[in-house]
Amino acid sequence: MAPGATTRARCHNRTQVASVSVPGGAFGRERASLGHGAHAQRPGPGWWAADLSHLPGVGPASVRRAAAIGLRCVGDLVEHLPSRYLAYDTARPIAGLADGEEATIRVVLDSIAVVPTRRRGLRIVRARVHDDSGTITAVWFNQAYLLDLLQPGDEVMLRGQVSLRPQRQVTVKAHEVLGAGASAGVHTEGLVPVYPATEGLPARRLREMVDAARPWVRAAPEVLPAWIRDRVSLPSRADALVAVHFPRSAREPRTARRRLAFEELLILQLGLIAVRRHEEVARRALPLGPTGEVTGRVRDALPFVLTAEQERVSRQIARDLARERPMRRLLQGEVGAGKTVVAALACAQAVEAGAQAAILVPTETLAEQHLRTLDALLAPAGIVPVLITGNVPRAERDRREMAVATGTAAVVVGTQALLVGGVRFRRLGLVVVDEQHRFGVEQRQALAERVGGGADAAHLLYMTATPIPRTLALTAYGDLRVSAIRGRPPGRRDVATRWVREDRREEAYEEVRAELRRGRQAYVICPMVVGDEAGTAARSAVEEARRLADGPFRDFRVGLAHGAQRPDERRGAMAAFAGGDTDLLVATTVVEVGIDVPNATVMVIEDADRFGLAQLHQLRGRVGRGGHPGTCLVFAEPAAEEGGRRLEALVQTNDGFRLADIDLDIRGEGSIMGLRQSGPTDLRFARLSRDRRSLAQARRIAKVALARDPRLEQPEHVLLAAAVREAFPDMPRLLDA
Repeated sequence: MAPGATTRARCHNRTQVASVSVPGGAFGRERASLGHGAHAQRPGPGWWAADLSHLPGVGPASVRRAAAIGLRCVGDLVEHLPSRYLAYDTARPIAGLADGEEATIRVVLDSIAVVPTRRRGLRIVRARVHDDSGTITAVWFNQAYLLDLLQPGDEVMLRGQVSLRPQRQVTVKAHEVLGAGASAGVHTEGLVPVYPATEGLPARRLREMVDAARPWVRAAPEVLPAWIRDRVSLPSRADALVAVHFPRSAREPRTARRRLAFEELLILQLGLIAVRRHEEVARRALPLGPTGEVTGRVRDALPFVLTAEQERVSRQIARDLARERPMRRLLQGEVGAGKTVVAALACAQAVEAGAQAAILVPTETLAEQHLRTLDALLAPAGIVPVLITGNVPRAERDRREMAVATGTAAVVVGTQALLVGGVRFRRLGLVVVDEQHRFGVEQRQALAERVGGGADAAHLLYMTATPIPRTLALTAYGDLRVSAIRGRPPGRRDVATRWVREDRREEAYEEVRAELRRGRQAYVICPMVVGDEAGTAARSAVEEARRLADGPFRDFRVGLAHGAQRPDERRGAMAAFAGGDTDLLVATTVVEVGIDVPNATVMVIEDADRFGLAQLHQLRGRVGRGGHPGTCLVFAEPAAEEGGRRLEALVQTNDGFRLADIDLDIRGEGSIMGLRQSGPTDLRFARLSRDRRSLAQARRIAKVALARDPRLEQPEHVLLAAAVREAFPDMPRLLDA
């Protein structure tokens, strides 16, 4: 569920607030009346959208600070779950305390004062406290404000470190005043929740606000019908929220989170099924039924036999293309696994049906490589692909765009130049997006909608060698159909990968030089073009090429390629390397895709922690493509844990599918319904890496629910349908198709 949209929907209608029965009543200072909600009447209708100021003891300051972290209404607060728990025991009598232990005591305050010290900046607060079994001294450091909050006669709970020698005292780490409306033990007893917090709104304050909302938590609205809860053995939503905020055992929060995650995944599955249904009903694609005339000529001329994996995915794609509903399929496969020939057969099928095909790629180098490959593959069928990039001269580009508009050009290969300007298609039937993670969601969809020929959308085939987290998440959630070419090409061996620390640099250089002396070639990849970009200390391609040519590799021919060069200069540098005129090519990620040099056996990546795992795997795939084994050396001293985890994963496996899985765990799902490629998920409770079993259950239940009630119109499904529409606000009639 997308929280941005959910928050807007949940908190937008402030007219509902008028119908809320506010627990408690008038209150003064926030602390004085905090917690009255724990003993108040049940909230009335509309409470989920009520402003936080309706909670007893929550004043304007807390409301502002909560809004800063996205908590704008009671529903937001109740769904703000603890990240962990502190396991405290129950209150003990003073007489039963042992020296050196941490314990909780329930006592009465006798006296409190600030004790002067000789150390500047150190103020000690000492209080004399007692219970029926004895007395002890309570100590706080640098909390003089407590003199304004604690008074003799107050009943308090204290949690802290006990010391019985040389004097009896407890150094307090948490305290709370009883009888001020708050539930006893909120901060000091049992399983104490620790919430994601800020300096302005600490976990302690959030605990107090959630405690004040106890009646609201117990009245949480139920979305799942009883038959679903029974089938999956789940508690009610209210019981789950009570268990996660006020647990009585360590098991309760786990069960509660499973219930909340399942609900969220079920809503997402229902929405994605509805999205696909909407796409299939509301949008029509050109049916590209195969006759075998064109595709047969392409197949017969292939200089190799398709593998079983290639045959299987080709059949899947051919079936999709023959239908009127738009294909949305992801084709995954390692670098060199044979995705391009599968795409070529799909393009041939489109041309066979009288339509056009467009191949969208991220770089001019890759576009030119695809053009050469497709030209060779499609030539037996008389198909001549055209190239449209930003580097094509204006007059020639106008001529090619005219050929596309009139349908004379049946297959078009291009970069982002296809997305801008006057590129129009006469009858676009298929869009192939290679290295799909390099394009935004809107960019890919925009090209698919330039169809013509009376259709609403083109068939879309995404191709990737390493799925990025968002793609993997969408795949698992069911938004895309997936075809995978497993395994590496025949004869292709794993690339040996090592993480090299700075103190072993010279040893690594000698290993590279040894390969160059054998007549092999090597890449050195840098994260920047020139130095001092954004004030970083990362190595740059320009300076590194100069340093290596003048120093460690002075006896070899060093080339340079980067995105800031003129296109002809960059192409010349790559051509020199591909032709063997350069031994060592220093480059940025312009060589990530679209360059194939079988003689290159070593890939050196500088500041490797600055690259994503997908990029690292792609770069590694540039070597070991011939008859000689490849080696990848990654240099890095990562400052962040995430960077180190990526490098460890790269060293451990050459399996791109496994790396995508690891990347998902490290970087997160990204925006499921939005545009972000990775990062913090917009799911509030579920995590794909953790909740895969619940995801599978949710997918099955969603199909059963829609089979029973296709539009979720039955009374028991009304709230579930409303939750789906709320989570997919851009398509309000999803379930009406």
